[in-house]
Amino acid sequence: MKLIDAFSLAACFCLIFSSTTWVNSFAADAVTLENVIDPGENRRDEPISDTYSWDKAVTFLDSAALSWQKQRKCFTCHTNYAHLYARPATATKESAAVEVRKFAEELITQRWEEKGPRWDAEVVATGAALAFNDAATTGHLHPLTRKALDRMFTLQREDGGFTWIKCDWPPMESDDHYGATLAAIAIGVAPDGYAKTDVAERGMARLRDYFKKNPGPTLHHRAMILWGDSYVGELLSAEEKQQILSQMKALQKPDGGWGLATLGDWKRADGEPQDMESSDGYGTGFVLYILRRGGVPATDPAIQKGVAWLKTHQRESGRWFTRSLHKDNMHYITHAGTAFAVMALRECEQK
Repeated sequence: MKLIDAFSLAACFCLIFSSTTWVNSFAADAVTLENVIDPGENRRDEPISDTYSWDKAVTFLDSAALSWQKQRKCFTCHTNYAHLYARPATATKESAAVEVRKFAEELITQRWEEKGPRWDAEVVATGAALAFNDAATTGHLHPLTRKALDRMFTLQREDGGFTWIKCDWPPMESDDHYGATLAAIAIGVAPDGYAKTDVAERGMARLRDYFKKNPGPTLHHRAMILWGDSYVGELLSAEEKQQILSQMKALQKPDGGWGLATLGDWKRADGEPQDMESSDGYGTGFVLYILRRGGVPATDPAIQKGVAWLKTHQRESGRWFTRSLHKDNMHYITHAGTAFAVMALRECEQK
């Protein structure tokens, strides 16, 4: 299959999903590009499941990523890239993991060779997701991943940052700082000593200078610096690291979860107020994952309460709902939130 529009304009101008009914049956058969059933809209009123199911979470991740791939033929941060990060945590090698990975590699071998990347952000996001995926699967840097990472540094600005997509879709597509943190994570997580190569060391030096001058506009982005620091070090002082961990812990809700909206001061495009009261999948999964990367033990009471929230707030489809920070329509951040929930549960030695 020829790749048509990698990381297409759907990153900023999404089409409406077809109204395919989600069949709430999770058969033993693996989800594939051929048999995938669209999991349907991300609805805040979807009932919470009576019982927690790891298998349903995996099936939802596969179905969301393959449906996006099949219908839109593009890659986006909130869905396919998130799948590349989270899928190895499931410890299964079903066809969905292979098909999404193959599609990402086709960005490099087909789209980039024929037309070039659509945006600088596409190169950074692809390199980071593939590097993370390599580290979590084979443990070795794939030649195409190295190619993407090397190309990433040709796009690095003099100030150390990267020019990012700004669709006003936080937290992923609204400012340049997000791209810089992804680049740092990519360098650090890449296996086979990639961080010690000359090109990576030069790029990392520029990134460290960038972070000193740009500490992060939100707690979310500062937490991402901490994520990168967990691999490469010297991005944060010990005091800064502890401050970020303490600030995130302090935002835990009485029910044990966290809310994405509380990790920044983002304004909505629809004029509605952000929901600062509710816990959600992205907020809880992201914070738990970062706390663990920051060295907080899985036995910590805050971690345990967060895990309990995830296990009691999964929706019937297998996803964890997160309200969009942009406007109340498709809530695609739910896909990334489900990915972080899966990553957090694995990082907390749960499944």
